[in-house]
Order: sequence, then C-alpha cells, then structure tokens
Amino acid sequence: MINESDPLISHLLCRRDTRNIKIESNGTAGEYNGKFVSGRVALWSDSCVAPADRIRCHSRRSIYSKGRWHIRYALDQEPMKRNPAAKNFYDAHPGKGDLRREVIDGLASKPKSIPPKFFYDRRGSELFDAICELPEYYQTRTEMEILRNCVAELVEHIGPDCLLVELGSGASKKVRLLLEQLRPSSYLGVDISKEFLLHSTQVLASDYPWLDVHAACVDFSHTLDMPHCDAFEHKVAFFPGSSIGNFDPNGAIELMKRIAQMMDMNGQLLIGVDLKKNVDILNAAYNDAAGITADFNLNLLTRIRQELDSDIDPKTFEHSAFYNEDQGRIEMHLISTVAQRIRIDDHFFDFDAGETIHTENSYKYTVEEFAQLAAAVGFNQERVWTDESKLFSVQLLRTV
Repeated sequence: MINESDPLISHLLCRRDTRNIKIESNGTAGEYNGKFVSGRVALWSDSCVAPADRIRCHSRRSIYSKGRWHIRYALDQEPMKRNPAAKNFYDAHPGKGDLRREVIDGLASKPKSIPPKFFYDRRGSELFDAICELPEYYQTRTEMEILRNCVAELVEHIGPDCLLVELGSGASKKVRLLLEQLRPSSYLGVDISKEFLLHSTQVLASDYPWLDVHAACVDFSHTLDMPHCDAFEHKVAFFPGSSIGNFDPNGAIELMKRIAQMMDMNGQLLIGVDLKKNVDILNAAYNDAAGITADFNLNLLTRIRQELDSDIDPKTFEHSAFYNEDQGRIEMHLISTVAQRIRIDDHFFDFDAGETIHTENSYKYTVEEFAQLAAAVGFNQERVWTDESKLFSVQLLRTV
C-alpha cells in the first residue's frame, strides 16, 4: 500500500500529472511509467514502493548522433547503496492461460501445430542450452565467434551508454561478449521463461555490478510494450541465435515492426541470422547423435501433461526434423507412432498413426534476402559480419 505521507512518495505523486508519472497497483505490481528527466526521482520496481537499495536516485538523458558524439547529463541526489545482485522485474504473465489456449487451438487446426515459444519452460531452456554445446549445432559457436571478432567495430557503430534490450535472453551468454566493451548504461533481458529469466539476470547483475540490470517476462511474439524503455533515447535491441527464423516471413516482418516501434527513430537492431547452406549440415544440426534435440522437442508434450489437465503421453510420439528446400526452412515435428485420442481438459484430439504436430520452423536466408525483409519494415542493413565458411551472419540494422 502506498504511504502518501512519505516524502519520496509525496514528491512523486505531486509530479505525476505534469510529468507523466503514474504510480498504481493492481494487487500484484506497481509500475513506473514515465521518462527520466533532470531533477526527477524515479521509482520503478515490481512492488508499489521499492526498498531502499532499489530506488533510482538519479536521472539521466543521453543524446547520440550518427556522427557518434554523445552528451550525458544528470542530477543526482544523495546516493543510496545499491545491491549489485538486485534487479527490477516486470512480469506480463505470459503463462498457463496462453499455453492452454494456443495448444488447444493448434491441435484443433489442420495440420496440427504448437508454437515453438512453448518449448521454453525451465527444463526446455536447460535442454536448449545443452543443444548449443553440441558439435552438430554450429549456430551458437559460430555466432559467438563472429561477435568476438566484430565487437570492437560494433562498439564504433553503436556508441556508449545505450539501453541494451536482449530479446529471448535465455542464459544471457552471448551478451557477455559485448558488455565490457559496449558498456551500456542499462540492460533489459526479455524472455518468456520466467524462472530461467530470473536466474540468468540475477547472475548477470552479480557478475556485472556496474550494470543496471532489468528483466521482463514477456511474450514478445505478441507485444513489446514494456516499462523502462521510454527512459532512454539511444536504444539497441539484441536478438541473437537466429530466433527470427522461428517466424515465417510475414511474422518476422510484424515482429520487426514492433522492434522498430520500441527503438524509435535512429534505433539499432543487432540480430543473428542463419544463412542458407549445405542441406546435410542443416539436417545434422537438428538431429544430433546424442538425441538432445529430440528430448527438447518431446519435452513440449511433457510440459503440456504437467501444466495442463491432459493425458498426452510423450512416449507415443517421436522427433522428426528436416530441411524443406522449397520453403527455405528446417521443420520440426512430433510424429504420433500410433492411432490415438488425447485429452486436454474437456477437449479431445484424434491422431492417425504417422500424423504430426508441427512444432517449429527455422527459416534460413541469404544476406540479400534478409536485407529485403528488413527494408520492408524500415530497417537499413548498416553492417553485416559472417564467419569464413558463411554459415551464419550477425547483422546491424538501423531504423530510418
């Protein structure tokens, strides 16, 4: 409950009408919804009144031009001790209701499908981290190699003191290759897996005590309306891992439109894009010898059985992945090995033996194809880095 007699809260409340500060509570969270400007005390947390070690007692504004000059100014009050491991957390609750609705809708469709975003419960996120270490899965190590090689040049293009927003932050491993040299003034990790996000950003905040770390549990396939972003004029989105390939081209365009709106004018997007290549390399990457990708795919059914009222049995399905050359994408499916009927709540779904649930696409692009897609949204391809074998690309785009 807000104590309006508290001097700090009174200061905030008296300014909210003229300065677009809003303090509210819906029973679970209070949000700061405004801009940091000179002379402002700002409160933003996952509670209505933040504890002392989580109150931001300064404001800052940054101006950045393409010519790479940068001005930063601030007005600080008496500093308060900040716990290096503390962070601000925003939860949009993309939870069980979304899972139930989209799984039921997907299984009722023809052909049957389930969106790949639901892979990423805690177990699924751990399995995906294991996939990234596999010898067949070239994407992660290749992208990390590119980032190591290009980071100095990248800093020249981006400049200092940005808000760095990592979409699908996962374990936040790749962003570590950028932080020390890029030195963003603030970091916002965005992921749909709440427990995994909380853990990884807690570790990041502890490892980088100089960095202002925030986390947002958001389904960014639907929205990128998040607090904190409006406080910064220089914003950079980091979207690694070629996760953009999980969206069909129209879906990718819609997502990139939302990113462009979040970035505002002259914002930048650093994005990993997997390139078209030899089909054998692609098929091996999604059918590893250790069977971890199969476990990752099947874990989706385990999650449905655990979190929803369902009798689905993962043992009656098997993993399948292949490159569809006509569509330019890897497809992942779960194949029903028997004719069966499954139940979710009071909904029933019949499967023929051999019928599949389409669980993921991973589109591959040439550099030129992705430039055309980005241009349709209003992004210019500012710089492209690839590995020597042209397996993968890291691309820096700018809104125009």
